Amino acid sequence: MAENEATTAYQSNTHKQQLGRFKSTKFKENFAGYMFVAPMLIGTTVLIIIPIFIALAVSFTDWVFISGFQSANFVGLENFKTMAQDAPFIQSVVNNIWLILAVPLTMALSLVLAVVINKNVYFKGFFKVIYFMPYISSIVAIAIVFQLLFHPSYGPINEFLMSIGIDNPPKWLADSDWALVSVIIITVWTSIGFNLIIYLAGLQNIPADLYEAAEMDGASAWVKFKNITVPMLSPTTFFLLITGIIYSFKSFELIVVLTEGGPGYSTSVIVYYLYEQAFENLKSGYASAIAITLLGMLLVITAIQWIGQKKWVNY
Repeated sequence: MAENEATTAYQSNTHKQQLGRFKSTKFKENFAGYMFVAPMLIGTTVLIIIPIFIALAVSFTDWVFISGFQSANFVGLENFKTMAQDAPFIQSVVNNIWLILAVPLTMALSLVLAVVINKNVYFKGFFKVIYFMPYISSIVAIAIVFQLLFHPSYGPINEFLMSIGIDNPPKWLADSDWALVSVIIITVWTSIGFNLIIYLAGLQNIPADLYEAAEMDGASAWVKFKNITVPMLSPTTFFLLITGIIYSFKSFELIVVLTEGGPGYSTSVIVYYLYEQAFENLKSGYASAIAITLLGMLLVITAIQWIGQKKWVNY
């Protein structure tokens, strides 16, 4: 009897020691994990989450940047009502929508180039560098170069168009009907490289035996592209679609250097109009309302994409 009690006590002490070591190890692992995520968590909280709540609070006031917080008055939804009737803001939203519609065009061109380079082109590394260079080049430098190319009178593009018999070529950046088209052309040109590199990486991950099986069944190049390449690249396409739309909403440097939103707000986008209201007109309350509206647009678009991707993205 005494021997059984001693054995039971020994097993109980052993179990408690193991449990204590397990809890200690678990605590150390959790602590290490928290320490690893702490820098990013602190940075995100201080630089993103807190400013969002501050902007939300300021959006309900008429605060002017140079007057100090003591001059801010609560105006409720007045800034949002003004925004709904603000023609330049509405024009900026429309321009942003056109830039969003350019994202699928960029992706389609990039996919075609990626398929061609991946299969039928020598010196693939060379072409990757050539197409990627515009993406990593300075936006300011690109804007200045295209200002010269799109010059209405002496630009090389219009000189060429007139040389082939077009007497009245577009005035491009100087024409409100063509200025946004010019911006879209430049945006597509600068974005193709990034999309191309990502698509090439995705193409190299598609199993070759899928294409071999399709060839044995007599599938044409178009059938293989439609039924193998496109579905297998759907996660890559979804990633590029989200990043492309977010990038289109962040168009700022190109607009500032190239057109400053003109002529007549024909190339203004939401971020540029926000900057104009905040730092030129010093309407911090109104600019904060625009920022919150932009955030809401991005959240809605991302949610729609995230829900919709379940029907066409194959993981």
